[in-house]
Amino acid sequence: MDDRAERNVLGTTLEPCGTDPMTGFYRDGCCSTGPEDAGRHTICAVVSAEFLAHQLMIGNDLRTPVPAYRFPGLVPGDRWCVTALNWLRAHRDRAAAPVVLASTHERTLEVVPLDVLMLYAVDVPDDPGALTI
Repeated sequence: MDDRAERNVLGTTLEPCGTDPMTGFYRDGCCSTGPEDAGRHTICAVVSAEFLAHQLMIGNDLRTPVPAYRFPGLVPGDRWCVTALNWLRAHRDRAAAPVVLASTHERTLEVVPLDVLMLYAVDVPDDPGALTI
């Protein structure tokens, strides 16, 4: 990772996604990314039962703990940094999870357009006009 402050899809400083369970590719609570993160775990999602079922269906089991990766297994309501491609696939299959925009890394926009993310936003600011990027 570089030393400059990482940005979210709103163009402001990336905010933490979740610490219970501790999320992020780097398990630092943020959807930070870097060259090691080939999957681009950049979307801060509030996982739903529907999203978890969809992920299992496509071969991405997010329910079962994997201690070797410090992965606790998720339950509906957990905030987790998910991969942009898998989230986009869930969107296309009508099973996307809500998104915390302030905690979703700007590199997500290389995969998912902001207008699509906003359809699922759970943290829309008081002035959505400020979201013109």
